Amino acid sequence: MSFQFKPAIREQVGLIIGLAGGTGSGKTYSAMELAAGISGDRPFAVIDTEAGRAKHYADQFRFDHGDLAPPFSPEHYAEAILAADAAKYPCIVVDSMSHEWAGEGGVLEMQEDELERMAGKDWEKRERVKMAAWIKPKMQHKKMVQRLLQIRAHLILCFRAEEKIEMVREDGKMKIVPKVTLTGINGWVPVCEKNLPFELTTSFLLTADAPGMPKPIKLQQQHKSMFALDKPIDKESGKRVAAWAAGGAITEDELDTMCMSMDVTTVKALEVAFGLAYTRAKSVKDDKAMKKLKSTYDAHKKALEAGTI
Repeated sequence: MSFQFKPAIREQVGLIIGLAGGTGSGKTYSAMELAAGISGDRPFAVIDTEAGRAKHYADQFRFDHGDLAPPFSPEHYAEAILAADAAKYPCIVVDSMSHEWAGEGGVLEMQEDELERMAGKDWEKRERVKMAAWIKPKMQHKKMVQRLLQIRAHLILCFRAEEKIEMVREDGKMKIVPKVTLTGINGWVPVCEKNLPFELTTSFLLTADAPGMPKPIKLQQQHKSMFALDKPIDKESGKRVAAWAAGGAITEDELDTMCMSMDVTTVKALEVAFGLAYTRAKSVKDDKAMKKLKSTYDAHKKALEAGTI
């Protein structure tokens, strides 16, 4: 059978969103807000690795709760997430994903067990086989990531973040500064495999000085209209995520969400939001939606240029 191609249409796309933050950054609450907006009137699933702490939000959000106990191996995480996906939840929150890396039975502990198996207490041999001891744990981690990329539900992964520092030499003197990494912001670094935030559809860092305010780690152009970077993540962000991912025919609710995405404070941001929304309407040949979007754009641009908003 020959390989076939057909025109690409964005339709029922599953997104994987990462939220990382330290204590007081609002990552769990933000994940719940986002999931509630995505799920609408349906419950979402929460996979809880922190002894039922997610239940503290049971009076504020509608969700089904599942405890994930040690060992926190990649395979154990994948099984729990795939079970939630098989149950047809529209959105799955995992709080916290950091245990897969640094928790009991997680990747770091798996590597240490491999090192012990390969070299025991022979410290010279341990040094020689240190890199080889990473092979099995990292292969399990990669296998888990590949399985997550296949699920149909929207997935929100919460990560702890830790403040890291490093010593640098400036003007001949050693100085302590926030550690610079590809995934860190101002020294705050997600606790996870270093490449995982870039495997996700989009990922953000949250900080305690501005709870819930998303600071992008990875945010591609086509997803920028879903998240307002000047205010905390909320249910409206979730609604925009769900509308964009659904694709297909444009509903009235999705059109309203598209128009709301143009409630921005700069012409540049307006043009980005309008361009994404208009391209979406044009792709399904929805003349009514294109006309309404253009009208909304013109009115908002006029107000911005007049300084009335």
